[in-house]
Amino acid sequence: MIANTGLEVIFSALIAALVAQMLKFIFYITNKKNINFKILTETGGMPSSHSAFVLALTTSVGIINGYRSIEFAIALGFSLVVMYDAAGLRRSAGKMAAVLNKIVDDIYTHQTRTSERLIELLGHTPLEVIMGGLLGIVLALAYHLVLIKY
Repeated sequence: MIANTGLEVIFSALIAALVAQMLKFIFYITNKKNINFKILTETGGMPSSHSAFVLALTTSVGIINGYRSIEFAIALGFSLVVMYDAAGLRRSAGKMAAVLNKIVDDIYTHQTRTSERLIELLGHTPLEVIMGGLLGIVLALAYHLVLIKY
């Protein structure tokens, strides 16, 4: 039985992250009209799989140990740091990578380029973080309801 255990917490978080990555893949196919399997392993995009993972984990901890427990407080603190990082620091790093790539492109327009491009899609917009978080909460609640029903 995995209901109300640490396994429920981990599985709900993993399921939320996987569903978020699959949604990114589907959105990419819908918008770009082509298939790119790299999307399944890349960071950034809608919805945030990091936010889905941590808020599913936090929600599961709250369901199992109570929303006034120390474990829930720790999980929530961890989640807030991850989500702030996804929308703040990593997004800024992605913007900086875009600027650096443009500078390199401008410098090497007539020469052979020797450097690799930096990854630009690192972080998330606040909306992507919020949607990922909501996805994580909903999936954790649904997973818990399925587990206790069977």
